[in-house]
Formats: sequence, C-alpha cells, structure tokens
Amino acid sequence: MKKKKQIVIFVIAILVVVLLSIFGLAQIKKEETQNENTVENNIQQGNIVENIEKPEENNIQQGNTEETSQVPQEQESTELFGAYYSSAEEIMKNMTLEEKVGQMFLVRYPRTNSAITQIKEQNPGGYVLFAVNFDNQTPQSIKQELENNQENSKIPMFFAVDEEGGKVVRVSSHSAFRTSSFPSPQALYKEGGLEKIVQDAKEKSQLLKSIGLNMNLAPVADVSTSSSDFIYARSFGKGAEETATYIAKVIETMKEEKIVSSMKHFPGYGNNKDTHTGIAIDQRPYETFISSDFLPFEAGIKIGAPTIMVSHNVVESMDKNYPASLSKDVHQILREDLNFSGIMITDDLAMDAVKQYAQNKKAAVQAVKAGNDMLISSNFEEEKQQVLDAIATGEISEETINIAVRRILACKLAYGII
Repeated sequence: MKKKKQIVIFVIAILVVVLLSIFGLAQIKKEETQNENTVENNIQQGNIVENIEKPEENNIQQGNTEETSQVPQEQESTELFGAYYSSAEEIMKNMTLEEKVGQMFLVRYPRTNSAITQIKEQNPGGYVLFAVNFDNQTPQSIKQELENNQENSKIPMFFAVDEEGGKVVRVSSHSAFRTSSFPSPQALYKEGGLEKIVQDAKEKSQLLKSIGLNMNLAPVADVSTSSSDFIYARSFGKGAEETATYIAKVIETMKEEKIVSSMKHFPGYGNNKDTHTGIAIDQRPYETFISSDFLPFEAGIKIGAPTIMVSHNVVESMDKNYPASLSKDVHQILREDLNFSGIMITDDLAMDAVKQYAQNKKAAVQAVKAGNDMLISSNFEEEKQQVLDAIATGEISEETINIAVRRILACKLAYGII
C-alpha cells in the first residue's frame, strides 16, 4: 500500500512539473508575441530602439536637428515669393524706414539727368520709363544709363515700361530699337494664333532685358469684345475663357524669360471710359466679374503672375465710395477670394480719376492703407513724405510697410534683380 502511495505521489509530481512547464512556455510565448507587436508598432511610428541609440538620426526624421530648425518657416509658405522671405528680411534689417517706404514707389522716370541724384537721396523701388525717355537713345546708350542707375542704388531697382504691343509701345515705337512696333495681341493671334503670341512675348521680353529693363507692365487681362470699348484695342478682343488662355501663355513665357509681368487692370476694365482723363463708374453686377472679368486674372495667378495692376475704376458692386486702386474691399477680394499673394501695384496716382477721391490730396496714403504694395507715382518725393508722415502719426503701421517691402524684395530676389 505504501508503495502504491509513493507511485501516486510521483505521478502527481510529474504532472505538476509538466503543467508548470507548459504554463511557463505559454508565458514566454506571450511575452515574445508582445515584444514582437511592440517592435512592429515602434517601427511603424519611427521609434525603433536603433533610433533611441542614435538621437541624431531620430532628430533628422522628426526635423529636430539644429540645422533644420534654422530653416525659416517662410520657406514652407504657400505665398508666391514665400521661399525668398527670409532673405528679404535679412536685407530689411539694414534698411531705414525711409528706405523701406522708398521701395514702395515705382516712379515716373525723370526727363533730365537727375535720376542718380534722386536714387541716392530718395531710394525709389523702381522707375517707369515712357516713350519720351527713349527719344534720341540707342540700345547701348539706354542700357548704359540704366546700369549707371543700378550701380548707384543701394538696392537694385525695377525698371519698368508699358510695352503691350499695338497702341502702347514705349520702346518699339522707336526705330533705333526695332524696325517696326510690336503688333497688338489681336493682330498677332489673327496672324498665327497662340504660337505667334508666345513668340512675340519671348522676343519682347528679350529686347527689354537686353537694354536694362526688367519689368513690363503687361499683359492686358481685361475682357473686351466690343470695338466701342475704350480698352478694346489693347485687349485680346475675345471672351473671358479665351482671354484667360492667352494670359496664361503670356505670363508663363515672361516667367521663363525672367522678366516681371503685371496683369492689368484689376478687377477688369469692362466698357468703362478712360480713367486718365476722368472718373469711370462701373455699374455691372458682381456676378459678371465672377463669371467673366476675374477669369483671366485667375489664370495668371495660377501660373504665378508676380504683380497685378489695380485700376482707378469705381466698381460699385465692390465699393461705391472709392476707385479700385484706393479700395480695401477690392484688394481684399484679390487677396482672399482670388488668392493672389504677389505684388499689388496702383495705376498712376496722377490720373484724373484718382484726384477727386484723394482725401487731403494724399492718394498715396490711401493707396497704402487700401493694401497696395507699390504705387506708380509722378509726384514721388511729396507722396513718399506723406506716407512717412502717416506712419509717424500712426495712420499707417510700420508692419504694413514691412509686409509690402518684404514682398517687393522677395520678388526682386526671385527674378534675379537682387
């Protein structure tokens, strides 16, 4: 009996050992499975042990290295010239407020040899040359003159011209620069379609750059299909969609040629009269702009148009009280609804259509407050001082100036002017 009891105890002991072994193996398997899951999960999350042992690699993956942290946030900006903002800000650190305000002016080029003096004393952002500035000049002489101007400017300038083709040809109207004037967009299209348009935009850009110009205040993006419209002869002369296609081709070509373009005249000229000589009141409904006038501008913005010129038309559906060039509402539409982040430029503030709306004869102050980055001015020194005075009184914030100047300098960097 005693022997049987010993056998039973021995069997039970063996069973206990077996059960404990089985249980132990199960626990080990469970732990291995958990570890495998943890590793797999860590791999998916980029937190594997190897990375913990090599923090510099983990930091590179997470963008936390010292070098990466120094990359300016603006480089990721969705704005047109966002990649150049940090460089522009470095330049601005060495600029006075007076120099910054000077950058915001695109000045009518003087007829006398006083440009260098004005450049040294007033620091304009650029000049607009007119037909008279090419009288008695040759490609070599004007190039040398503009190069001398650039050499005397602390910050390289825009040198702009209106070379649209057709009626507005400041340079090619002189036989010293071209045997014949550049044709109008309508004539070009009739002759050879969009291929001829592209060819013309390329030749035009190359000619202007060869004589020291770096900005062409073109193309005309206004939609006009009636020969009775003031703007018709300068327009593409077709509907909104065809005009949009034309604008996209021209802007793209000018970008390739590294010359700054300027679509005009936002928000669309329509059938309004000439604002050089009087007030133009646009009474068309806003829906017309959405379905028609905005389309060419939207096409240009999508391609990357660097600047847009704002007209002096009073567009009642957007702002009954001010011309577009002085209207915050119009500029807000261009910035927020059409997502334009380039440079907004006024048409010439000396035009008759502006004078009646300029409070205390300070159109430049109103233009800056409305949201313009650059002002075309025929009265530069006085208007510049008015803006400086408005900053001193708090009417215009220095932040407003900095935002505009950063955009201007970034554009100059992007186009190789700086």
